[in-house]
Amino acid sequence: MRAYFKYLKGDPVIWVISILLLSFSLVTVYSFVPILVKIEGGSPFYYLFKHFLYVFIGFSAMYVIHRLDSKYIYQISKFSYYLAIALLIFTMFFGVNVNGADRWIRIPFIGLTFQSSDFAKLALILYISRLLVKKEGKLDDWKEGVLPLMAPILIICGLILKDNLSTSLMLFTLSLILLFVGKFPWLKLVSIIGGGVALLFLVISVHKGFPEFNLLPRYDTWEKRIERKTDSDAFSKIENAQADNAELAIFNGSIFGQGVGDGKLKEYLPEAYADFYYASFVEEFGTVSSVLLIFMYLILLLRIIKVALRTDSLFESYACLGIGIHLLSQASINMLVCTGIFPVTGQNMPFLAMGGSALIMACISIGVVQSIAYKSLRRSAVNKSFDYE
Repeated sequence: MRAYFKYLKGDPVIWVISILLLSFSLVTVYSFVPILVKIEGGSPFYYLFKHFLYVFIGFSAMYVIHRLDSKYIYQISKFSYYLAIALLIFTMFFGVNVNGADRWIRIPFIGLTFQSSDFAKLALILYISRLLVKKEGKLDDWKEGVLPLMAPILIICGLILKDNLSTSLMLFTLSLILLFVGKFPWLKLVSIIGGGVALLFLVISVHKGFPEFNLLPRYDTWEKRIERKTDSDAFSKIENAQADNAELAIFNGSIFGQGVGDGKLKEYLPEAYADFYYASFVEEFGTVSSVLLIFMYLILLLRIIKVALRTDSLFESYACLGIGIHLLSQASINMLVCTGIFPVTGQNMPFLAMGGSALIMACISIGVVQSIAYKSLRRSAVNKSFDYE
């Protein structure tokens, strides 16, 4: 094992957790796709091979990026942000409709799809980290500091909002956390939160006042999901089937689970392999395994925070913290939805759920963290050599 790990630089614990999760995803995706086979046809082996292809691409991207000097990540962060805007606009007009939302871009010749918002999330995290460094002494100035930071956040979140409310809100919240970490003035931060909420209500009001514009094509879906959560008695059992089956799957899992491949409720959860991954996981592997899974994500976050604190670059610290919080938030939302605490949303489990673009971008995110960790370790090694001299 050590012979292989000598090629993997950076934090070894992050490598172990990432590889374990990616490997385990092959088992669970194969087990959780019966509903997809019923709906779209094919065989479990077809979806397993497709997922394996994404795992291979994701791990390869992680490996390549972690060997890059992190200074190049800083340099391309601005380009990535503008590319994200271009992809989101392209998706808005030419996106492929999947499950009632135009969020995907079909990659020519190979037939795979890519969700542009997954790329936009990482691009925005890196770009905000870059701006926080550049605008460090100007955060009290609205024109020179506040507006240049808020414009990218509002643009990206606004473009995502049309078809993905939960991702837009999560990314907006994550951006505010980064601003807080970057010592953004409290009063201005509160003003931005108030302005963001007011802007959201304004967009909703315009949508309701002028429905012919179809400004928010998925608004009715969002509204029904929230209503189902706040007043479930007003909806039929069929309308509440997803959420009810997810909670029943968790109950059915008990302490040690039903066993790999023996879960029954996964056959009635339309997104058992993605949006309701945690429910399917608990049903087959049990509560004990689910607690271990939560600990793995927490350890991953703590190791990423350790990398962030060890570097002497503010950009690298902000980027690591943003990536770590984003991955944990995404996993937490999936768990909260499956346990019935949150309304149904479209957030899956990082590294585990079937979904190409989300998995690949999670791997790239870890590649960025490992690049920063590798740089810090090299610097520490150089400093120690000078100390011995």
